[in-house]
Amino acid sequence: MTASAATLSWTAASAGTNAISGYQVFQVGSPDTVVASTNASTLTTTVSGLTASTQYGFYVKAKDSAGTLGAASATTTVTTAAASAVATVAYAVQSDWGSGFSASVTITNTGSTAINGWTLAFAFPGNQQVGGGWNANWSQSGHTVTATNQGFNGTIAPGASIQVGFTGTYSGSNAKPTAFTVNGQPAAIG
Repeated sequence: MTASAATLSWTAASAGTNAISGYQVFQVGSPDTVVASTNASTLTTTVSGLTASTQYGFYVKAKDSAGTLGAASATTTVTTAAASAVATVAYAVQSDWGSGFSASVTITNTGSTAINGWTLAFAFPGNQQVGGGWNANWSQSGHTVTATNQGFNGTIAPGASIQVGFTGTYSGSNAKPTAFTVNGQPAAIG
């Protein structure tokens, strides 16, 4: 199991009047769909394109040389792994003057491929409101803040970092956000 793929294997079916010519792997859904086909000697397949932290059901049917499908195997239920972080986000308050503040956010690509176009999202725990910002297009809806890349910083090479920032206002506490996502995937906190 990975965050986006599951490798399935099964035992060979017993031949009836006609020889077994292959297998079809079905994913349970509405309707059930064929996600893989193999020949008679291949008793394993990897189903990719799955969503992280999601449960899926699969079953197999043998196909004979006349093209007839056999009975379905028992359904196997699997849960994909949680998505691994492809980025680290470091949030730092640069200046705080009691009712307002400025903060910087550093995004580091910890993956093995470039991030081409990014969206950073986080939620303020208090009543903070983003004012102006730099190096990103900033927006806020309720507690949720979203920042998207500008034309000059849309690509983050593996191991590289970019820094963005904003000014904001608040009353009471100015607690830091506790979770971040980059392109919808959870990011490690730096």
